[in-house]
Amino acid sequence: MKSQDSIAHLFVISGPSGVGKNTIINELMKKVDGLTYSISHTTRMPRDGEVHGKEYYFVDKATFKKMIERGEFIEWAKVYSDYYGTSLSSIKERLSEGKDVILDLDVQGAMNIKKRFENSTLIFIIPPSLDELVNRLKKRGSDELLIKERLSNLDYELSMAERYDYIVLNDVLEKAVKEVESIILAKRCEAKKRLGLVESLRKEK
Repeated sequence: MKSQDSIAHLFVISGPSGVGKNTIINELMKKVDGLTYSISHTTRMPRDGEVHGKEYYFVDKATFKKMIERGEFIEWAKVYSDYYGTSLSSIKERLSEGKDVILDLDVQGAMNIKKRFENSTLIFIIPPSLDELVNRLKKRGSDELLIKERLSNLDYELSMAERYDYIVLNDVLEKAVKEVESIILAKRCEAKKRLGLVESLRKEK
């Protein structure tokens, strides 16, 4: 894994449900060249506008459990009543191609990724307030029962933020996207990733 990390980088975006993770990632994909999104598998039903193979691979629980048994996931977790998992082969393939990979994972998944990819960068997104988070969930069409379920895990999720490398406040979308973009670009400029360019210059002498 370390040799792949030196070529490309793995970024994980986490945060409470409704905080805007998907929106931020969608904007980043438009702005940052060489960034690829790793599509996770899930057993939840698609939301309006979501497409199989774009936002997620939507599968039933029986299929998901068979994939677990075959060891196909680098990480998986049960979140509320549904399962989410990240395919190991898809990440390896993208990193080997030299592409930076961005993942949208809950805190359990993020911690599992960090164990396997020590050099990965974890970014936690927070809302400006609890009221605003509830408003965003309502705008997404979530009913009161679903909102209550999502908020029941909020304190735990926020307590895990200290284990992340960066915390980004999503009060204004453009500002949040710019901050995450800056993190990605800064990681690409690390000396260990650019030493090859330095050596090329030295050979020109």
